[in-house]
Amino acid sequence: MSTLPARQPLEARTAWLEQPVDLLTVAGSHGWMWEREGAGFAGRGVAARITVPGGIAAAADAVGRVLCDIEADDGVGVPGAGPIAVGALPFDRTAPAELVVPSLVVGRTPSGRCWLTTVGADHDGPSVLAALEPEGSRDPDGFTLSSPLPHAEWMGLVEAAVQAIRDGRFDKVVVAREVLATANRAVHVPTVLRRLRSLYPACTVVGAPVAGGHFVAASPELLVARSGTSVTSHPLAGTIPRSGDPHADQALAESLLTSPKDRAEHAWVVRDVVEGLQPWCSSLEVPPSPSIVSLRNVSHLGTLVSGTLVDGAPSALGLAAALHPTAAVGGTPRDAALAWLAAHERLQRGPYAAPVGWVDARGDGEWVVGIRSAVINGAEARLFAGVGVVDGSDPAAELAETQFKLQALLAAVVRP
Repeated sequence: MSTLPARQPLEARTAWLEQPVDLLTVAGSHGWMWEREGAGFAGRGVAARITVPGGIAAAADAVGRVLCDIEADDGVGVPGAGPIAVGALPFDRTAPAELVVPSLVVGRTPSGRCWLTTVGADHDGPSVLAALEPEGSRDPDGFTLSSPLPHAEWMGLVEAAVQAIRDGRFDKVVVAREVLATANRAVHVPTVLRRLRSLYPACTVVGAPVAGGHFVAASPELLVARSGTSVTSHPLAGTIPRSGDPHADQALAESLLTSPKDRAEHAWVVRDVVEGLQPWCSSLEVPPSPSIVSLRNVSHLGTLVSGTLVDGAPSALGLAAALHPTAAVGGTPRDAALAWLAAHERLQRGPYAAPVGWVDARGDGEWVVGIRSAVINGAEARLFAGVGVVDGSDPAAELAETQFKLQALLAAVVRP
């Protein structure tokens, strides 16, 4: 594990800014951004890089030690203000995990007030901010789209998954596919994030440098958030497209709420979350029935789970590691489903469907599921979508569901 270099402890200073700052301008093409409904943070620079060869289960302790070694002032009394570690983690729980403590972070409250945290005694944050300007871009105007795995082969994969379920190997598995968008010049990351922010304001829009490019997402799904002793999770499972007609969409939502297949799939996901949180909670509130979560192009079944943590509970990152992957993105039983995916999916997911978020020295933080996402590398973008396969799943219908889900990123990336 690599953490801080051998030197004097880093210092962190936090203060309110006099004027609001656009988080996209702070993040630029190479930084980190996390924003939902106008609030969040953006970071740039690297004060510390934490690499954990043992995977995400070992990351929480390593990150906690690094953050606690930073000498921080009292800050501004706002959750998330102060030094934080950020990252887009790998879907593969055993793959090396890397998080970064940015040397400069700008946070923004829901009211629009901003703060600045700098990590490093020699870092002049206000001067850096004063010099920042929105990056100009020359958008691509030519694109080609392709499916690395042809439709027929992918539907054959769904058929194989259904057969494995009927053979009793598992109850559900989430099969993903990718679409490759190749442009005639580099895809501008801040432009894509700006479009996602405009198209999906209720989602968490994230941008993070990762191996192989820059990860972008408009995630509707909260894996876990911790604030003091409070913990929340908002798992989603069960999807239906939206038509744009209010009456038709109401009928579609009601059909989703009454669908035995979708209700069963959703119940598995909620069960996973409850079982993952229960050992660390003195109480948990779980609504008896899911509700509809409507997005621009699809609706989901969602259940907001909330609880009170006991003393000694893991950090937000530790809780995310315990929950990932839920049945919403892996399958159930988890180990059997993941083993089948490793042998059959023919896809390197990278950070797709994995935890992406932040944690602070107190252990508070927020991690969403990296769905509705893509990895951008120059003129190439890999876009991802997945579906929950259960007994009775129809391969053609599952393919159509991925196509609806892919629209979220296609609308932001492909603008000929």
